[in-house]
Amino acid sequence: MPDWISTAPTDTRTGPSLSRSQSTSLFSVSTSGALSFYDTAPLVETLNRLVDWDLLNDGPVRVSVGAVEIQSGNFRYFDNRLGDRLDARHIMASGALPPGFAPVEIDGKLYWDGGLVSNTPLTHVLDHQDRAMLVFQCDLFSSTAEPPRTLMDVMAREKEIRYSSRTRWVSAEAVRRRGVRDAIRRVLDKLPARMATDPDVEALAALATEHPLSLVQLIHRANAWEGGSRDYEFSQRTMREHWQAGRNAVADTMANSRVLAENIVDGRTAAFDLTPRHPHG
Repeated sequence: MPDWISTAPTDTRTGPSLSRSQSTSLFSVSTSGALSFYDTAPLVETLNRLVDWDLLNDGPVRVSVGAVEIQSGNFRYFDNRLGDRLDARHIMASGALPPGFAPVEIDGKLYWDGGLVSNTPLTHVLDHQDRAMLVFQCDLFSSTAEPPRTLMDVMAREKEIRYSSRTRWVSAEAVRRRGVRDAIRRVLDKLPARMATDPDVEALAALATEHPLSLVQLIHRANAWEGGSRDYEFSQRTMREHWQAGRNAVADTMANSRVLAENIVDGRTAAFDLTPRHPHG
C-alpha cells in the first residue's frame, strides 16, 4: 500500500487517476514516538517531583480529569473519588492534545486529551453536585470572533468553534435542568399529601433537589497574531503572555466577588462572563 496518495489532474478519457509519491518522514508510518511534535516524556519526572500523589488521591479535594481512548473513541473521567488512583499518566493524558502531544498509555490503552470530545468537565461536576458551588470555568477558546479573512483565520476559527461549542452547550444545559426541576416541584406541590411516600413520587422529589450554582467563565480571547497553531504553540513568550492574561482575568473576576456572593445566597443558577473584552492586537 502506498505511503502517500495524491490526486493527479483529471484525464477526460479515463477519469481521475492516482499517482504515488514519496512521503516525508512526518507522514510516514513510524514508531509511537513520532506521533507528536513534542516529547513529553520528561514531564513524568517533573510531575513526580512536584506532586504528592498520596495527598492528591487521599486528601480533601476531589480531582477529575478527562481523556478519550484512541481506539474506541470513548470518553471517560479518571476521578479520585470514583476508585481511580491518579498518577502522572492521568494528568498527562488529560492534556495530550494532538498533534502537539503524544498519546499516553494507561492500563494498556492509549489516551488523548478529553478536550477532543468535551473541553470542560462541567457536566461531570454538575452530575455529582451535592452542595452549593462556585465554579470557575476556564475556556481557552472564545466562542465569538470576526469572520475569517485568510486561510490561517479559517484554521484558527475552526478550532475556536470546535473547542468552545461544548462549553456553551453545557452552560445552557445547567440552566435548562434548573427549569425542569422547577417544573417537577410545581407538580409535586399539587399532589395530595398521602402520595408523599409513593416510591415514584419520592424518586421525582430526589430529582427535583436543587443546589445553588454560580458559574464564572474565564474566557481567553486570543491576540490577533495567534493563529491555527495556538493549540500546540508553546513558546516561552506565548506562555508568559497567556499566564499573565489568566492572572488579570482572575483579578478582574474577584473584584466582582460581591455579585457572586449574592448569587450564591439566592439559591439560583447563573452564569457570568466577567473577562474584559479588550480589543485584539
